[in-house]
Amino acid sequence: MKIIKVTPENFNEWLDLTLKLWQDVSRAEMEEGLKNLLKSEREAGFIAINDDEKTMGFINLSLRSDYVAGATSSPVAYIEGIYAKDEYRHQGVGKYLIDFASQWALEHGCTQLASDALIDNTVSYEFHTKVGFQEVDRVVTFIKQIVISS
Repeated sequence: MKIIKVTPENFNEWLDLTLKLWQDVSRAEMEEGLKNLLKSEREAGFIAINDDEKTMGFINLSLRSDYVAGATSSPVAYIEGIYAKDEYRHQGVGKYLIDFASQWALEHGCTQLASDALIDNTVSYEFHTKVGFQEVDRVVTFIKQIVISS
């Protein structure tokens, strides 16, 4: 297994993987977001491939200087998304991606790696704790629509 940086040549494979993780996002919207990510100096996308050059999963990383719950240093390397294809789960792909992210963080001057998951995503929660993350906060986000009175 190896991890390679996303390039124009493997962009569509990465796009397909991200759409499996974020199924509520349209292809066009995701494509635009990923193109912006590739232009960013503070973000990067990587793909895990096996010895047969088959795509196994991806990880998107960023450097955050804004508030990160539980962080005691800045910037913080942040996992913006991590995904392994179903057929490669429970085979160490996720841990390999996390180990890669840790090294990437160190290379970018970070001493902490952060991530998040939706509160009801127990699979992600179990994965994160299994690979060494500690829960630091739970949040429920609210929004209220307001209308302009005439």
